[in-house]
This record gives sequence, C-alpha cells and structure tokens, in this order.
Amino acid sequence: MCGHTFVYSPAVRAVKRLIEEKVLGEIYYISSSRVNLGLHQRDVSVVWDLGPHDFSILLYWLGEMPETVRATGRASVVTGIFDVAFVTLNFASGLVANVELSWLSPSKLRRTVLVGSEKMVVYDDGAAEPVRIYDHGVVYKDPETFGEYQLSYRTGDIVSPKLESHEPLQAELEDFAQAALLGNAQARHTRLARDVVRVTEAADRSLELGGEAVAALPRTAIDQTATRREAHV
Repeated sequence: MCGHTFVYSPAVRAVKRLIEEKVLGEIYYISSSRVNLGLHQRDVSVVWDLGPHDFSILLYWLGEMPETVRATGRASVVTGIFDVAFVTLNFASGLVANVELSWLSPSKLRRTVLVGSEKMVVYDDGAAEPVRIYDHGVVYKDPETFGEYQLSYRTGDIVSPKLESHEPLQAELEDFAQAALLGNAQARHTRLARDVVRVTEAADRSLELGGEAVAALPRTAIDQTATRREAHV
C-alpha cells in the first residue's frame, strides 16, 4: 500500500464525489499548480519531488490513465536538475490536464481548477474553504447560419460544501490496519501507485526529450501486469 495521503483528504474526496455524480457535466480541462520557494533537491527533479502529489489526485479523480504526457521545464539553479516544469496529460476522452510544478515561486500555492460543461470547481489545499463550486459556464447555441452565432455566459452561485472532519493520514493508517488485519488489501492502491509512477516516468522522459509526447502505459497493461504478479504470490 503506497502512501498517497491526498486521496484520503476530505476535500479531495468531495471533488471525487462531484465528478462521479456528474455535477460538473463533461469535464473540459483541469489546471493544477503546486509551487513554492524550495526546497531544491540534488538527486531528483521537481517532477519527482512534487509531481506525484498532483498525479495521484488526478488519477484518483478520473479513474483512468492519460494516453500521452508532455513536459517542458528548466534547470534554473542546479545544472541538470529541473526546478520548474509544466506537465500536460492528454486523456482518451479529450480531457486535458495541466500541472505546474516549481521550486522557484515567491509564494506557496496548492490549487486545482476543474472546468466542466455545467459547473466549475476550485480545490485550494490549505484554504479556509478548500472546495468551492461555481455555477458558472458558457452556453453555445449551435448556429445554422453564421448570423445566428451566439454565446452566453452564466455566472450563478458559489457554494462551499461542508466537508468531513478527519485527518487524511489517520484515515490512511486505519485503512492500512484494516487491510493488514483482515487480509483484504485493495488492488486499487497498487494500481494507483503504479499509475503514478508511470505518469511521473513519462513526464521525466518528456523533459529529457525537450517536450516530446511520451505514451503512458495503458491501464489495461498495468492491470494485466498486476494480475500476473499477484498470481505468483
């Protein structure tokens, strides 16, 4: 069981429910920022240091692997160690997710925006209201002629839902204890851990290739590999 603690966060789980219940409609894109000043590492890039947090959240929310991963960045301070990176994940559904990672930002920011056809959500870790649902959107009346082209913008209520009150680490430890005591470790934890590593590896490879698209291993391939290994345990 891998320690991706964010998937036990009440705020992250609240957003997961919104997605599952189709409250947002079709999700167009997701934009995430995880930036701060430091701490620079000498053995790994910012992608390996900060990226797995956002990748684990995104994959937990969406329940699927991206088809391709692209990453561009810069090694600004330590030669050969990328301290800023912009990672784009493209999914088969057409959804695109962009993750900004940096050790060179004047302020700390942990913020993710999800934009859907019906509503939008801002997840701001550490804020007094970590989840805010915006009843905002765009209505496009598909024209039969150019003269009928119309767009209208909707700005409705902003709602901050009440969240469960528990410590993510405590919830994760309780989950681990149950799995150990009952012998029913859930395969989803293994799959998520492997998926996060695959995406991080793809982003790292793309950085080295100057931003070329790198294919992420399909979920079916991961499942088949996991099944084969579990069969030999």
